[in-house]
Amino acid sequence: MKRQMRKAPLFAAILLVCANTFAHARSSSNTSQAAQAAPQQSLAHDHHDGLDVSADPYTDGERAKKKFGKANPIPAGILPVEVFLRNELDQPIKIDLSTIQLEVRPPEGQRQDIDSLSAAEVAQRLAHPEGAGAPSTRRFPPIGLPNFGDKKVDAMADILRPLSLDSDVVPPSGSIHGFIYFDMNHQISLVRHASLYVPDATLIPSKTALMFFEVSLEGAGEP
Repeated sequence: MKRQMRKAPLFAAILLVCANTFAHARSSSNTSQAAQAAPQQSLAHDHHDGLDVSADPYTDGERAKKKFGKANPIPAGILPVEVFLRNELDQPIKIDLSTIQLEVRPPEGQRQDIDSLSAAEVAQRLAHPEGAGAPSTRRFPPIGLPNFGDKKVDAMADILRPLSLDSDVVPPSGSIHGFIYFDMNHQISLVRHASLYVPDATLIPSKTALMFFEVSLEGAGEP
């Protein structure tokens, strides 16, 4: 009987240590999640219908170089925009990435609706900048570039693809993020007069269309 009484306090102490360890781990996890969410809360965003769209344009060449290395799009006049999509609903949401645009509305000058470039298209322009043209006004999805065995293009694409937004479904109560690219024809400063336009978001499986999202990037790239 005395032996059992000695074991009881020891068992209780073990339970207390385990409980404290679990509580500490849970607290650390919550702190980590909060730290990851904090940068997104400070970004320009549009939020309605249970979906939050945030955008972070990389206008500074040094900042972009740290992220992309030798595949930095800025010297080629291409603006990388990191897009965060957060779904608060219990249904998945499908985003048509091919129709996302950058709407540029300068106080003076021509207005433009610039379509996004695929990672393959950016890689091609970085590898062969002499072939880069003016901002695209293409409305249709980009056609995959054929592989000509160009090692320089392949090397650039290998860097860009993991960083790019290539998933078009935001899971229930989940989020996705990645970069989308826009050819600014070396006029990166115009981003301060631009908005990220996301026109096609649909609930799955009901196929209910959500209202468009428009994230103002006003002031981005200011010194």
